[in-house]
Amino acid sequence: MALVGGAGAGAAAVAPAPEPAAPASVGVQAVRQGNVTVDGATLRYTVTGSGSPLVLLHGWPQTSWSWHEVLPTLARQHTVITFDLPGLGASAVPAGGYDKATTARRIRQAVNQLGFTRVALIGHDLGAMVAYNYARDFPTEVSRIGVVESPLPGFGLEDFYGVSWHFLFNASPAPIPERIMDNEDVPTYLGMLFDRTQHPEAIDRSVYYRAYSDPARRTAGYEYYRAMKADAADNQAQAQAKRLTMPVLAMGAEAVFGPAVAASFQQVAADVRTVVAPDTGHWIPEENPAFFSACALLFFGPATGTPASPDLTGCAP
Repeated sequence: MALVGGAGAGAAAVAPAPEPAAPASVGVQAVRQGNVTVDGATLRYTVTGSGSPLVLLHGWPQTSWSWHEVLPTLARQHTVITFDLPGLGASAVPAGGYDKATTARRIRQAVNQLGFTRVALIGHDLGAMVAYNYARDFPTEVSRIGVVESPLPGFGLEDFYGVSWHFLFNASPAPIPERIMDNEDVPTYLGMLFDRTQHPEAIDRSVYYRAYSDPARRTAGYEYYRAMKADAADNQAQAQAKRLTMPVLAMGAEAVFGPAVAASFQQVAADVRTVVAPDTGHWIPEENPAFFSACALLFFGPATGTPASPDLTGCAP
């Protein structure tokens, strides 16, 4: 393998890379997009729609494009704000700060700079960990939170490390994954993850292959995993003193985490609603966007909302 350059935890920041058109550009009114500078990072954002603000945080190995199937529907009732996580997508690669508490502080700074002070949050995969830290550390600024397809580090995530080898591979010390994984290996590696889901044809994988064809962004992704041991210790140290009191929608895919997401968050939050998304693998917003959208609109919508089917019972406001 060729030597892989890139920004590790001690490297200088790397400028934003090109990104596909914003998800909001697909059939939705009132979209604005751009970059916002926060401590140690520059983040790519989109703001779409109108209504109460709802922040969407993607996971790995994806970008904010992962919301493109659900964003038009959500934006009919909410002002939807998406970010590429620091170092991923079209956001700049920061020199450090990949622990989820620091990432949450950066996202909050960006939210505030965009003019929002109190928001609801949905996080998928890594984004769920960031959303938890945002809600934990700034509870008066978060009305509700949705966590999708990820138990928390320190509260159950480690039990799943044996299910997929990517957890420990990504967390390996630099430069082990950097030297093993070259640009031409990206479709093979990420393709393996996308192929092992319920509806692999639903994943817009070419977008993610391009997004992670940059070695610096692959390293940024690894750094999020390398930080998980510290995330676990931080979560365990603060969970009881900062127990979440706002409602938490904990959604797991029928074919993957299922009720384990709720079981994890019940250890750190007082009001957790269990939802198991049917007919989907890990990438719920793309594999079953109809269910995801219906559940989110219900949970983050008016208090008078009523579930239209038994699967949506846990989504009730």
